[in-house]
Amino acid sequence: MEDITLTVNGTDHELSVEPRTLLIHALRDEMGYTGPNVGCESSMCGACTVHIDGRAVKSCTELAVRAEDSEITTIEDLGDEGDLHPLQKSFQEEHGLQCGYCTPGMVMTAAEFLDEEPDPSREEIREALEGNLCRCTGYQNIVNAVESAAAEMSAAVEPATDGGAVPDDGGTAPDNGGVVPGDGSPVESGGD
Repeated sequence: MEDITLTVNGTDHELSVEPRTLLIHALRDEMGYTGPNVGCESSMCGACTVHIDGRAVKSCTELAVRAEDSEITTIEDLGDEGDLHPLQKSFQEEHGLQCGYCTPGMVMTAAEFLDEEPDPSREEIREALEGNLCRCTGYQNIVNAVESAAAEMSAAVEPATDGGAVPDDGGTAPDNGGVVPGDGSPVESGGD
């Protein structure tokens, strides 16, 4: 057994694990973080995706002992029940889930993607999520959800005159006729 300390959602957890213990099992079985799900245990489905030092990682392929000295973030820390992350809200509003089993992994993968690419095309969203499987939906609503969250997140920051960015003042924006704030392109609706 190995004695390790894992930092999950800002909390240190001391535990003893077999050196071969996968991070997903340490999270779920040893620490009670049940947001990441065990799907395929072979990195094919993405249901177990968490962030390690800000990067989306399939926790079924990461040994718990290797995650020591890293900051691990699970879906439980992305938003609160009364204050959901824009991705969580958009998955709900755009019906981007059915059974919900894949949703934590989809959301965590999309969160890292939107941090890197705040104004993605629909094709870029599909490419970013290609390592995550959903056995219930046709992916259309998942892509819609990520696109909607990207628009909401970019609308929360408007350009400043000095080239930087300032947070939105929370005021209501005028009806923009379906134009995505920031890039001027029309919002797609309907099928692909």
